[in-house]
Amino acid sequence: MKRIYFTIIFAVFMAFSVPASAAKAAEDVLKAIVKIRSIIPKDAHTAKSLGTEREGNGVVIDSKGHILTTGYLIIEAESIEVFGPEGKKINATFVGYDHSTGFGLLRTDKPLSVEPMKLGQSSEVQEGDPVLVAGYGGADSGIRAQVISRQEFTGYWEYILEDAIFTYPPHANFGGTALIGRDGRLLGIGSLFTQFMMQGFGLIPCNVFIPIDRLHPILDDLVNTGRSRQAPRPWLGINAEESHGRVFITRVTPGGPAERAGLQPGNLILTVQGKAVSGLADFYRKVWALGQAGVDVPLSVLQGIQIRDITVHSADRYQLLMLKARKLI
Repeated sequence: MKRIYFTIIFAVFMAFSVPASAAKAAEDVLKAIVKIRSIIPKDAHTAKSLGTEREGNGVVIDSKGHILTTGYLIIEAESIEVFGPEGKKINATFVGYDHSTGFGLLRTDKPLSVEPMKLGQSSEVQEGDPVLVAGYGGADSGIRAQVISRQEFTGYWEYILEDAIFTYPPHANFGGTALIGRDGRLLGIGSLFTQFMMQGFGLIPCNVFIPIDRLHPILDDLVNTGRSRQAPRPWLGINAEESHGRVFITRVTPGGPAERAGLQPGNLILTVQGKAVSGLADFYRKVWALGQAGVDVPLSVLQGIQIRDITVHSADRYQLLMLKARKLI
C-alpha cells in the first residue's frame, strides 16, 4: 500500500516540477488565497453542528473583493475577518450561499491588493490529472496531489454534489482550499475530508472539491440576491445514512419538518410516494422530484417493528438560516 501511495505522489511531483522562472508567477497566484475567520451567534441554526467559531480558506476571484469559499465557513456569520498575504486583517461581509453546490461568497470591505485567481474549467479535469491543493500561507500551504476520481458525492445532510472532484493525498486544512491546475487557474473549492474506495487499494483518505463550473450559473445570483434563483428544493430536516442500499435516519432537526411529522432517529425509510427507496441519492432525488419547497412528502417508514405512513410538509431550509443583510454593489 505504501509503495502505491509513493508512486502516486512521485508522479504528481514530476508533473508539477517547474523551472525556477515560473516560481515567482506561482507565488503571485497563491496570494489570492486568504484566511477566513467567522463568528456565528450561539442561537444560529448551524451553531450546534458547525460551531460558533469557524476558520478556513477562501480565494479572491475578482477585483471587487469577492472571495469564494465553502459555505459552511460563513453561513449565519455575524462577523467575518479575512487575512491577506501579509497577514493584515480586514473585515468582510457575507454575500451569498448556495446549498445545492455548497459554495459560499463573501466580500471584503476594501478590495485586497492581490491579483484575483482566474477561473478554469473543471469539466476538463480527469482522473489521474496532477493538481495543486493550496490553503492560506503561500507555497508552504500547498501540496501536490492527484485527481483520483470524478463522481457523485452524496452527503447525509440532504445534499448531492454531482461530478465531485476527489484528490489524494488529502490537505489537512481542506475547508475553502483552492484546487489549482497546471495553468494556475482555479478548478474547485475544498469542501470535505473523506475516504474513497479505490479498487484494488481499499479505502484511502482524500478531499472532495466542488467543481468551479458549478459556480458560473449562480454567481450573479449570489452577488445580487444571496442565493440561486432556482426554486428551492423540499427540505425535510434530517440527517440520513445508507447501509447496503437501505436508508435510515440518524438525526432530525429540532423543530424541523421531519420532527414535526413524527420521524425519529433510527427510522428506516422504505418508500417515497409509494416508490421504493434504493440508496441515499435515490431517496433525495425521489423527494426533490415531488416539487419545490413546501410540497408534502409521503413516506413509508419502519419504526421499530411497525411500518407507518407519514407525510412530511417540507420547508425551504433558507428560511431557518440567520442570514445577515448584505452590502450589495
